Amino acid sequence: MTDAPVTREYRTGSDPRTLRDALGCFATGVTVVTCLDSAGVPIGLTANSFTSLSLDPPLLLVCVAKMAASAEPLSKARNFAVNVLQTEQQPASITFSTRVEDRFGCTAWSMGEHGVPVLLDSLSVFECARHAIHDGGDHFILVGEVKKATFEPGLDPLLYFRGSYRRLHFD
Repeated sequence: MTDAPVTREYRTGSDPRTLRDALGCFATGVTVVTCLDSAGVPIGLTANSFTSLSLDPPLLLVCVAKMAASAEPLSKARNFAVNVLQTEQQPASITFSTRVEDRFGCTAWSMGEHGVPVLLDSLSVFECARHAIHDGGDHFILVGEVKKATFEPGLDPLLYFRGSYRRLHFD
């Protein structure tokens, strides 16, 4: 007896939903990007468009939606931090992705060495000086020069895949 052939669904198209669904097939880590606004108030937002750019000089980039409430302060900040979240920080990811008035009120944080808010217990944190900003359609690309990197090797990353939070599963 042979197994029946597996039917696979392949979708194609140029509409925004197909594009979003196809991009969602790329599993990403989850970050919260933070800085101080011009009045010294901590601000931040959840972002998953983040990557390393260069080791020499040490550069990274994060993409920020221009319509985000935190976009203007992030585009003007001289320094910012990228906090890579671990599995227990899913509530922080949700908080920083909404329009909650006080995002830092229910999230443990401290001031980093380079004058930016750092989320405590993150998987890793990159404190950066703004290196460049580039236009990217409905986003801008914020390039930072890493001034300090810290990480906790014993934690697991919070992942995002196909519109849901995920965890690594080890055999």
